[in-house]
Amino acid sequence: MTGGYVKVTTHPLVFGLLRLYVRVLNITPLKDSYHRPIRDLRVSVTDRCNFRCFYCLPHGEPPAAPKSQMLTYEEIELACRIFVRLGIEKIRLTGGEPLMRRDIEILVARVAAIDGIQDLALTTNGYFLPDRAGKLKDAGLNRITISLDSLNPERFKRMTGVDVLDRVLEGIRAAKRAGLEPIKINSVIVRGHNDGEVADMAQFAREHDAQMRFIEFMPLDSGHDWRRADVVSGKEIRARIEERFPLVPVHMSPTPLGSETATRFRFADGAPGEIGIIAPVTQAFCGACSRIRLTADGQIRTCLFSKSEHSLRDVIRGGANEDEIMDFIRAVVWRKEASHNIGSHAFVQPARTMSLIGG
Repeated sequence: MTGGYVKVTTHPLVFGLLRLYVRVLNITPLKDSYHRPIRDLRVSVTDRCNFRCFYCLPHGEPPAAPKSQMLTYEEIELACRIFVRLGIEKIRLTGGEPLMRRDIEILVARVAAIDGIQDLALTTNGYFLPDRAGKLKDAGLNRITISLDSLNPERFKRMTGVDVLDRVLEGIRAAKRAGLEPIKINSVIVRGHNDGEVADMAQFAREHDAQMRFIEFMPLDSGHDWRRADVVSGKEIRARIEERFPLVPVHMSPTPLGSETATRFRFADGAPGEIGIIAPVTQAFCGACSRIRLTADGQIRTCLFSKSEHSLRDVIRGGANEDEIMDFIRAVVWRKEASHNIGSHAFVQPARTMSLIGG
């Protein structure tokens, strides 16, 4: 047990046989044992964050891991290049707050230069964007997602622990000026906190031509205070929006999600902007999950709620060549969980918070 999570140390012989089995199957692009293609990589570049959102870090940051355990930019670039060779098409840089990593634009430029990446995005709390949005765009970033849990200054402060709403709003404007579009805005909806603002946030999307993403409250807080009663379901979120703004689905097929996390809607009156509802608690989308995660300290997580991790850092630093690293990744991905089991009696909240996993 390290830092509250299980580090998998499968016997070398067993893991070697698994790697051989997966190689024989010639899984390219990446697929897990449930035949789900893995196309999306989330890369956390730092565990640090300058916000203290109650649903993530209500008691502040945990003790910092030694810098020597964090992946260097060179190691992140190598990992991304190998993942792309295996069929990854989309990469999202996350944290923590990724813009707290020194000279993040250098990493953005390196990853953007990898042949085969179709989309490079970054998730941020928006605080640093007024000064950095243009530099990120120039470095090769395609899109950006910004967290915004309230439009009310006092409520924003209670939810995030910082009184900087005006700066985040300026960050959204800066991202728009820089051309980091379409801009996605993430809002975690928690009963008794910001659920009364859902329609106001939808209006914000209309006024700013943004893609607003409403996210159900998930059990990823460091205080482990999550309660099912605090979850505002995706159905309720949609109903609250439609009290003011009727919606129509963006996709009309019987299976609209595919590998997307959000069920997407446009405004029935043709107004700009888009609504997305991400409902992992009440409407799990695990069956088509296409994501894999790499933490800032180099651990592969096959699910946001995994109870085990696999050290890609140790493989890279152990001198493995690229083919050996590819075999390791294939074998890990093959063991991806069928689902996260939120809501079942078997569910166990992961010890790592969202800030330590990467969104």
